Amino acid sequence: MSYRLETLTADCYEGTSCLINKWNIRDENQLSRIEADITFAKLSELERHPIEGQFDFAHYKAIHRYLFEDLYSWAGQIRTVDISKKGTAFVKAKDIVPLAERCFARLKNQNYFVGLPFDALVAHIVDFYGTTNMLHPFREGNGRTQRAFLSQLIRKTGHELNFAALDSDELMVATIQAAHGVNDGLYRIFHDSITKKTKEASNP
Repeated sequence: MSYRLETLTADCYEGTSCLINKWNIRDENQLSRIEADITFAKLSELERHPIEGQFDFAHYKAIHRYLFEDLYSWAGQIRTVDISKKGTAFVKAKDIVPLAERCFARLKNQNYFVGLPFDALVAHIVDFYGTTNMLHPFREGNGRTQRAFLSQLIRKTGHELNFAALDSDELMVATIQAAHGVNDGLYRIFHDSITKKTKEASNP
């Protein structure tokens, strides 16, 4: 939750940096623990029963809503404040919708990366990952939503990517580098981690 906001208390309890939540928890550390437990369980459920959709922005928002609806009234809704994190300034709130529409229209035009040679698939995944990271459309929970959506998208291509098996620190560094135009680290991580979907995984 360590975002830098234009309004530091936006969506937070007065005098705190703790997001207003359905549990009325006013301690940020406690909220983080509850949030982690709930979203871990929901992410596990999504592995077994993905949310059906058209791999568009509505689908992306539906995943966020499912993950965070027990915590926040704005789950699935686009943020209204500008945010930055670890030196990366994300897309301004007013620009999210038009940029998201272009991003997901491009994904559709590229047939969701289905049928691409492996190296081209990885390159497109890196580009899409970087774009959705810069969108950061939600007040909180962007990374978890992004990973859940990408896992489902990659399965559509006949491949698998287990984000839980990745080194989170290495991925974070590569993500920050990609936000500043250097994709080498992200490409290497995905190239080494995306695998062909097994027959068993195709038929659970």
